[in-house]
Amino acid sequence: MIKVQRLSKHFGKVKAVDEISFEVAEHENLIILGTSGCGKTTTLKMINRLIEPTAGKIFIDGKNILEQSSEILRRGIGYVLQNNGLFPHYTVAENIAIVPQLLKWDKKRIEKRVDELMEKLHLTKDYLNVYPNELSGGQQQRIGLARALVADPAVLLMDEPFGALDNVTRSKIHAEFKALDELKRKTIIMVTHDVQEAFELGDHICLMDQGKIVQDGTPADLLFNPKNSFVRGFLQEQKLQLEFKTIKLAQAPRPPKGGVKKEAVKKGISISADVSFWSALEHFKFDGVDELNIIDKENNESWTANFEELMSAFYQYKKQQTHE
Repeated sequence: MIKVQRLSKHFGKVKAVDEISFEVAEHENLIILGTSGCGKTTTLKMINRLIEPTAGKIFIDGKNILEQSSEILRRGIGYVLQNNGLFPHYTVAENIAIVPQLLKWDKKRIEKRVDELMEKLHLTKDYLNVYPNELSGGQQQRIGLARALVADPAVLLMDEPFGALDNVTRSKIHAEFKALDELKRKTIIMVTHDVQEAFELGDHICLMDQGKIVQDGTPADLLFNPKNSFVRGFLQEQKLQLEFKTIKLAQAPRPPKGGVKKEAVKKGISISADVSFWSALEHFKFDGVDELNIIDKENNESWTANFEELMSAFYQYKKQQTHE
């Protein structure tokens, strides 16, 4: 869906972005991760043509964006900023409706779409006529997301979208982000410096340093097959937690054959095998259960596991990755 080829941006003698290349598949969530000054936001802005590249090519859906009108390009791309970018003198409804009005949608169509997004983002219609400064940080970020999604663009760009939120609000919005059906139909590029956020939300990560991509791959690639000492060092401090959040129950070794059942067990809490070990283990902490019923719909099987069995499966999987 998005292809970047040998993209560079120089500011005088400074190479902010230095001949980077990557691809993003349709409906994939790519995270550009790195410390401040590594070139990640400059890269994002070049994809939206808020900054013109010094060299290189960018294709969206097979079309070279540098051969298109920048105004028309931006109307087809959703863009979410860290500070939400809402216009302070516009109401919530007016903020969300900006792009549809530019596209000359009729009033009823705009109202229907705005109402639909407000419901999906867990905001009541009471908020439509208030101004941004009357909203909490989390509410403002939801409105910023609604504005980016309202015209149903195929591509969504997000620049540190949750960076200004406190940890509790950020965690809640992360959960909403992963569950929102609107986002599952988008091709997303998100910039962040938050390692946990990158591994929790990304299907694919580009780790940048000093204007270059150091490693490009899945979260598991970066964890279990780091390309060099920079990647190992960047992730080392949080590695164990990242592994728990990255490895899914479906990937881990199954219990002995007698423990695998063809039909779901009816007692206890049932969870999907598609969730991470981190999410599964939280049930022991917050729900006080002794075991979980894990359901793998893809293979039409289920099994039960207690805390010790899950931990054993996790470390078996890690051992397999190390040997490979």
